Amino acid sequence: MNIEYKSSKLRKVCEDPQKAQKEYGKQIANKLTQRVGELKAADNLYTISLIPAAEFHILQGKRQDQYAVTLVHPFRLVFSAIIDEGVDITDLKEIEIVKIEEVVDYHGKKKR
Repeated sequence: MNIEYKSSKLRKVCEDPQKAQKEYGKQIANKLTQRVGELKAADNLYTISLIPAAEFHILQGKRQDQYAVTLVHPFRLVFSAIIDEGVDITDLKEIEIVKIEEVVDYHGKKKR
């Protein structure tokens, strides 16, 4: 799967384990590196939904049309789908490009 990022800073943190560890600590950084690797290796979002430990879920409300995977509770990696016009956003097999939006505890305090 192809990955885009909300910002160049987020790209650096997601792609450099040392920067991730400095930003989020060792536990979250290790899981972030793992999840980004899983996204890159996947053919589409459906593949990610099959990884039980990722706890993939579709978000609702203000975060409608976004998805998340668990890092270290309560932190999540949140991303959105980049799709062509006419593609059904609910068909996970059709989503082959995602944009990583943030690493966050969206039930509490935002983590940068």
